[in-house]
Amino acid sequence: MAIDRMDWHYGAENFPKNLDLECGGTHIGFYLTWIIDNNLEGEYLKEDGTKELEAVRNRSMTGRDFLIEMCDEKLFDEDLNEEAKKFTSFYYESDMYFDDLDSIFKPYVYELENSWENYEKIGLVISKRYEEWKADK
Repeated sequence: MAIDRMDWHYGAENFPKNLDLECGGTHIGFYLTWIIDNNLEGEYLKEDGTKELEAVRNRSMTGRDFLIEMCDEKLFDEDLNEEAKKFTSFYYESDMYFDDLDSIFKPYVYELENSWENYEKIGLVISKRYEEWKADK
């Protein structure tokens, strides 16, 4: 099952026409980077993307590039382990992630620079939400 897809964003009416289509995946890439950084990726990615997973972890590949190259621009539930699926259902699919993005970054999420500095900002918030979620389980 698809959790998020770049084409859902760059194909939307509110996607700014002046932006590259890749900008529709920056927020997905940030989330995927956090998943990878926390070893919460699914077996499929571990088997087929060992080199690329390591490239994300050592910051030589962005999560957005990983999403494009390894996931065909789509984040599926099979890309996550069981723990990550449960957390993603709580956090990402409930739109809490998007609320956090909006509270941290301006301009709108599509205009967000795909940088490690921006990932670090949202990564801290995702980690906090994850710890809160684990405490409430």
